Amino acid sequence: MGSSNKKQGQAQGVLDNVVGHHLACARVTTHVTFITHIGQPLDLRPVEYSLLMLLLANAQLTPKQLAQSLALSAPNLTILLDRMQVRGLLQRVRSEVDRRSQHVLLTDAGRTLADDIAAKTPAMEAELDGCLSRAERAMLIELLDKVARHLPAAR
Repeated sequence: MGSSNKKQGQAQGVLDNVVGHHLACARVTTHVTFITHIGQPLDLRPVEYSLLMLLLANAQLTPKQLAQSLALSAPNLTILLDRMQVRGLLQRVRSEVDRRSQHVLLTDAGRTLADDIAAKTPAMEAELDGCLSRAERAMLIELLDKVARHLPAAR
């Protein structure tokens, strides 16, 4: 969108300085790469991938922790967890310490799939090696994290 349109001589106007526009353009590239390497071959959506990677990196997480990490509302997280549980990839268990709370854990099948996609992730990410140096990649991740942590002023 942005840079390809500039190459075609199309003016971007105010969009040249709109972070969200540039994020949307970059998302097109990264989404196609994700679908090619992981999404289509393993029948996973990006949010499902992220959920599996979070659970692989953390032995157990509460639904609240997952909702915060994935920026999902509680009802949307429940739908996601239900779908993944039906697929046999995760289970919800009551906390031994506080029986009112639950923990989300990978099943054996979920761990196997998560290990598989973790192994496929470097090849997916390598597709961006041609356009970003290591330093640029690190800076981009740092800047995107900074934007993601920013909470707009309440209205």
